[in-house]
Amino acid sequence: MTRTRIERDSMGELEVPESALYGAQTQRAVDNFPISGQPLPPQFIAAVARIKRAAAEVNQALGLLDEARAKAIVAAADEIIAGQHVDQFPIDVFQTGSGTSTNMNVNEVISHLASRDGLDVGPNDHVNMGQSSNDVIPTAIHLAAAVEVNERLLPALGYLRAAVDRKAASVDDVVKTGRTHLMDAMPVRLSQELGGWSSQIGQAEDRLKDVLKRVTRLALGGTAVGTGVNAHPEFAVKVAEKLARDTQLEFRPNDSFFASLASQDAAVELSGHLKTYACTVMKIANDLRWMNSGPLGGLGEIELEALQPGSSIMPGKVNPVIPESAAQVAAQVIGNDAAITVGGQSGNFQLNVMLPLIAHNLLGSIGLLTHVSRLLADRAIATFNVRRDNIEAPLSKNPILVTALNSVIGYNAAAAVAKKAYQAGRPIIDVAEEETELSRQELERLLDPAKLTEGGIPE
Repeated sequence: MTRTRIERDSMGELEVPESALYGAQTQRAVDNFPISGQPLPPQFIAAVARIKRAAAEVNQALGLLDEARAKAIVAAADEIIAGQHVDQFPIDVFQTGSGTSTNMNVNEVISHLASRDGLDVGPNDHVNMGQSSNDVIPTAIHLAAAVEVNERLLPALGYLRAAVDRKAASVDDVVKTGRTHLMDAMPVRLSQELGGWSSQIGQAEDRLKDVLKRVTRLALGGTAVGTGVNAHPEFAVKVAEKLARDTQLEFRPNDSFFASLASQDAAVELSGHLKTYACTVMKIANDLRWMNSGPLGGLGEIELEALQPGSSIMPGKVNPVIPESAAQVAAQVIGNDAAITVGGQSGNFQLNVMLPLIAHNLLGSIGLLTHVSRLLADRAIATFNVRRDNIEAPLSKNPILVTALNSVIGYNAAAAVAKKAYQAGRPIIDVAEEETELSRQELERLLDPAKLTEGGIPE
């Protein structure tokens, strides 16, 4: 049996594991919420600890907290930020909607660590000084999300875009059949197709950078209901300044603490941009799967790197596992966004009460997209080979090339040529030579697939 000790809070005594760094309030939450078995992400716990460290330093500077306690709190918070004591934050995601349990969990662990040398550091009076769970948790959501987007997701998008651009440059001479409605259309360069992906990724970067302007507005200083009760008038500004120096991000107090406590609009907006990028990931993944399809019965335009056996019963089968993984990530992020949207609607009067759900799903989406972006870059984009023979053969017979003759022989005449070429399975140029008065030399010029990728009206 686990050895225990007695801890006390305002509701009375409670047994806590002897080795635990937390106290009674954390244990009550562990007992009350045996739901998913998933604690909040370590990045979120680290964000709460960053807030506690900054608050202690500011409260000391304002003359509200003595130097010994402030230093002890800072040292304890630094251990948590460094990734120590991860097992001391066991409270389930699906807890009290304000995240009070997690705020007190961090307060209690810091209190315990800070009191190791006999110093009396209280979780409420000292670690939580000038704060409320109601402004700490929304601040931690913004802090963790902004740091993760800036330090991990944006670099990952840049990495993927660079990989796409390098591959596009290497295949610029490849002209292939374009497709709309999954049906043959006018030719495009493979580099143009990949260039579309690159543009989508670049626009995702722009959206994320823009939303950080809202995510870096903080709730801290609003305390319980947005009025700032029990917080020094300079507390919010000074803590935001410290967090800004720590992270090199432009954190500042929100212009309305009432908005910050009662809503999660910036988190919902960020999630929406993550969902949009997930759609980009899905598009890239599906294009790769289609182009790789076959190797004999599909398009077979490219060959993805063979990474693992594809079937437990069909020997030799190899599947597009990286794009499939990426597509599932995209689907999960889209689902996370739906949950975050519902969470964002749950502001009742002065407080949103789905904060842990929002934190969990928002950071989950950021992490998934970060990892899959680099995976797509390294194991799909950079390593696929072009099967030029499979691209060139159907391109020469593509009846839609006749579109280039519209301005010369008219739409109806061109349609008749296309229909005959398709039915006979012959190259369009051969049929056009028979059915029009244009010379072979003229047709070669007008129907040159590479020239047709440059746009404009054929002359």
